[in-house]
Amino acid sequence: MRAQATDSRSTIEQSLVRLGLVDPGASPEMTPLAGGVSSDIWKVSLPAGPVCVKRALPRLRVAQVWEAPVERNRYEYEWFRAASAAVPGAAPHLLALDPEAGLFVMEYLDPARHPVWKDRLRQGRADPAFAAKVGKMLAAIHAATAGREDVARRFPTDDIFHAIRLEPYLIATAARHPHLKEQLVSLAQRTAATKRCLVHGDVSPKNILVGPRGPVFLDAECAWYGDPAFDLAFCVNHLLLKCLWVPQAKTLFLDCFESLGNAYLSGVSWEARAELERRAASLLPGLLLARVDGKSPVEYLTHDRQRETVRELARRFLVDRPSRLSAIGQAWQESST
Repeated sequence: MRAQATDSRSTIEQSLVRLGLVDPGASPEMTPLAGGVSSDIWKVSLPAGPVCVKRALPRLRVAQVWEAPVERNRYEYEWFRAASAAVPGAAPHLLALDPEAGLFVMEYLDPARHPVWKDRLRQGRADPAFAAKVGKMLAAIHAATAGREDVARRFPTDDIFHAIRLEPYLIATAARHPHLKEQLVSLAQRTAATKRCLVHGDVSPKNILVGPRGPVFLDAECAWYGDPAFDLAFCVNHLLLKCLWVPQAKTLFLDCFESLGNAYLSGVSWEARAELERRAASLLPGLLLARVDGKSPVEYLTHDRQRETVRELARRFLVDRPSRLSAIGQAWQESST
């Protein structure tokens, strides 16, 4: 690990020189930041102030073997550009991109003023009004990029999305549940074939900052021109799982689930809202099951009883195929006690 850190530091220093952000021979202070499962992330102190450098890894730091193309770093950079154009402040300000090194440089956001939403939720501080802002902002980004062939051409990332989303979540989970293979593979195929707008692909509380002016989205390594229902289902999935992590805040988490979904759906203008909600609702149980039996299980469901609660509800709705998110929220209210 020490050798890898040294190699990463050297690569970043050389890149900063190429990008004109530091002088040759300079050795800026660099501090590794936590949370880098799929990338090396560093805080770098430059004369003009601190910046954040993100470099994609070819193999993710998870228990199972999970590899992904490093060029996803460039598409993450492009997602930030597109999101910021659609909704100013939706993503960090970008400073430079170095495709050769597989990294980019962005503004450093002080955690004291930009706490991670997941940390707030861990404390039971679930604010439905903030969840609604997340839903509203996400819908605005989708609306601004819907039906845009120019945007679609900038994100030829079907293979990357399959490698880091569809395969490790739905396909890998199908291998663990052969009796549900048809449903899970069908969800993966439908998602892959649905092309509507620019998708973030990892809209999770760990990738959203609670900024002074609203949500700030991070970690768009899965950026893809595809099905917006994936972003919606992926995010509300986490709000359901948090009910088992912090059970005393379950009511608030379910309020957030409802607020985010309603705010998002109210902003859908590029297709029929009912159709998008149907795709999100039918995809949600597959993502629930994936977070206990896929390649990237959530780290906080540590008891068999918790995981079995998820499995029972996911199995039920993978067969029943709900058309409304509220049906799953209601079932979760009744079962996750």
